[in-house]
Order: sequence, then C-alpha cells, then structure tokens
Amino acid sequence: MSSERVKVLLADDHTIVREGILSLLQAHAEIIVVGTAENGHEAVEKARRSFPDVVVMDIAMPLLNGIEAARQLKKIVPQTKVIVLTMYADEEYVLRALQAGVRGYLLKRSAASELLQAIRTVEHGDFYLSSDISHVVIERFLSSPTPLEEVVALSQRERQILQLVAEGHTNRQIAAALGITPKTVDTHRTRLKTKLGIHDTPGLVRYAIRKGIVQADT
Repeated sequence: MSSERVKVLLADDHTIVREGILSLLQAHAEIIVVGTAENGHEAVEKARRSFPDVVVMDIAMPLLNGIEAARQLKKIVPQTKVIVLTMYADEEYVLRALQAGVRGYLLKRSAASELLQAIRTVEHGDFYLSSDISHVVIERFLSSPTPLEEVVALSQRERQILQLVAEGHTNRQIAAALGITPKTVDTHRTRLKTKLGIHDTPGLVRYAIRKGIVQADT
C-alpha cells in the first residue's frame, strides 16, 4: 500500500454498528474516514462528492440497498472499491454483490483485523472474500456470469423503485425521494408488474424479499 492514507466511506443503517466500525478504522493511522452514511442513497451521494478509495457498507439498508448502491458507485466513481460488510452469508447475496462490482465481501462476525486486511487488499485492486465464504461461490460466479437474470434485466430506476415499493413507501413518497413525479412512479410500477408477470403490489413485495432486494422484516 502507498504511503498515502486510504480514504474510506462507511455506510450502515445501524448507528451502534456504524460507530463501532468508525472507531476501529479511526484507530489506524493509514486510514482516514471521509464520511459515514445511514443508507445506500446517502452513501452514493457522499461518494460522489468525496471520491473515497474504499466504501465499506452493509447490504440491508433502507432507500437503496448496498448491492444497488454498489452498482451505482461503479458507474459514478469507478475508481472507488466497494467492500460489503454484512451478516448475510447466502450464496445468492455474494453472487449479486460480485455482479454489482463489489471487490470485497466480509461477514460481520469476521475479526477486526480481517476488515483492515480487506481494505488494504481491495485498495491494491485485488478481490477479498471472507474466509467464511465458500470457494464454491467464486466457482459459480466465474462459470455463470449472468445468473439471477430477472433482477439484472430491470433498469437501475426500476430496481430502486422496487425496493421503495417493497419498503412500503407511497407513490408520492417515492417521487419526493427520487425527484420525479408520482405519475412517473406509477408508470414504473406498471412496467415492473408487466416485466415480472406480477399483478399486484403484495406480489412485488414478495418478489423483492425472495430476490434479496429487501429483507422480510423491512
């Protein structure tokens, strides 16, 4: 790693977790935390302004989940490396994260030293997967570059609206959050139902939960 400090942005919707990781990172002189965020949307906006070297964030976050945020970060600040730090060890989550451009994937039960090693590794341009993640996940990702086609086929805006719908937001609330009109939101909802072959909002919610876009307790 170079002599320059690694700029890190931290995103987690749980304050106690966020503050704990923040304290851990601030204790190391080679790392400078350039900002924190409570959700994926805030993480994207702060990264757009601060250009961090590494973003460390959870998957399960409101407004915009970590995987969708990673996908946006790859387009907006392609030089920024993303590490997912989550409780979810499911193969499907790991595959989605890798497809979205995530460079590191750690479980929250990992040792603090492992997070520091992951930051150093991805900052160098390499991948880092938690020791708890099976090698089968890597093999599946490499042999099947486009699984989970239904979600990938949705546009960025459609995935974002799908998450907000599944979280229970109204068309007016979604419109205000995204800076579009309620009519545009309704159009996207209709297109989502058509693309996915789903006829009602509860069906969209079930789909979002099944595909890991939101968690069942959201």
